[in-house]
Amino acid sequence: MKKKLSVLFLCGWYPSRVLPTNGDFIERHAKAVAKFNNVSVIHIITDENLVAKEEIIVSKEENLITYLAYVKPQKNGFLKVFTFFKIFKKIYSKIDSIDVVHLNEIYPFGIFSLYLKKRFNKPYIISEHWTVYHQPQAKNISFFQKKISNLITKSAEYVCPVSNDLADSLKKIPLNGNYTKIPNVVNTELFFPLEKKEERFTIIHISNMINEHKNVEGILHVISKLQLESIDFCLKLIGDNSIKYIDFAKRLGIDSKNIEFINQIPHKEIATHLQKADVFVLFSNYENLPCVILEAFSCGVPVISTNVGGIKEYFPENFGTLISKNNEELLLKEILNIYYKKYKIADKKIMHQYVKNNFSELVISNSFNDLYQKSIKKYS
Repeated sequence: MKKKLSVLFLCGWYPSRVLPTNGDFIERHAKAVAKFNNVSVIHIITDENLVAKEEIIVSKEENLITYLAYVKPQKNGFLKVFTFFKIFKKIYSKIDSIDVVHLNEIYPFGIFSLYLKKRFNKPYIISEHWTVYHQPQAKNISFFQKKISNLITKSAEYVCPVSNDLADSLKKIPLNGNYTKIPNVVNTELFFPLEKKEERFTIIHISNMINEHKNVEGILHVISKLQLESIDFCLKLIGDNSIKYIDFAKRLGIDSKNIEFINQIPHKEIATHLQKADVFVLFSNYENLPCVILEAFSCGVPVISTNVGGIKEYFPENFGTLISKNNEELLLKEILNIYYKKYKIADKKIMHQYVKNNFSELVISNSFNDLYQKSIKKYS
């Protein structure tokens, strides 16, 4: 067995008291890597409610040490960068040893990775998930950010987007680098199939509830039309501030017995809801690789999703269906197809095994470990 490495996760996104679910997919990557290595996580974030100038909270869970640093917001951009860098150096000095750096979010935290490489000869790889690199959002990235980001990606040993679609978008900016795809991770011991006992047809949607991104209002339009089909169903909307759609649902005439609004819940409870669902719906305008689609598959639940981003790269036949974005008529049709069992859906165990073979903690951790070892060899 190879010796454990000391891996530093530098995270622009990570769950914190300010944003409890932001970057939870990165946290899951960190936990997967920590199964076989020693991992230190650094995340720095501004906190409007902070009384002191700064606060650093350290927590430890087996092989994972997390350093969450909170600082006061700064209007001056240069002062903010200086403050973040000072906190970063303070935390880094507390970490005993680092073999390799795992950067999450190219800019601006990649500047710290460049510093560690130039100053201490520490190699780094990059994981990237951000939808802003797709067009038309990428048009808003400044010239300065593109130049610095390109320096960061070129200096990395590997750049690991979660999909080929995202890799193509990054290259078009252009952000040059040594690209290799590594997807999101799923805890297959938590997300597994159960035989559904409830007779009521259950549709589930889980997201950040940002309408411009997830098109939640489009889903509700479809649900209002589904009521005319005289079938017994319930839609569960699960996510931060889902209750903001209550008034909108009322205006559409959606009966309260046909919809349930559930605010943000612990990740393990997501699994329980998915295990009781008949279909998961994602009607997004843009995506990369949503973890929740893979988690639905792992629970043996078919998915209806818009065909955007890298979703089609990980969507086997008979696991559900992909539709064009904003096509409410087709979404309604596909929900009814699932309800009336118009086409064959893969067996729950087959769906779960697919996720286990491709996205489990062991598989993803081994993929990263392989890149860590190759990166370190270049500097030994």
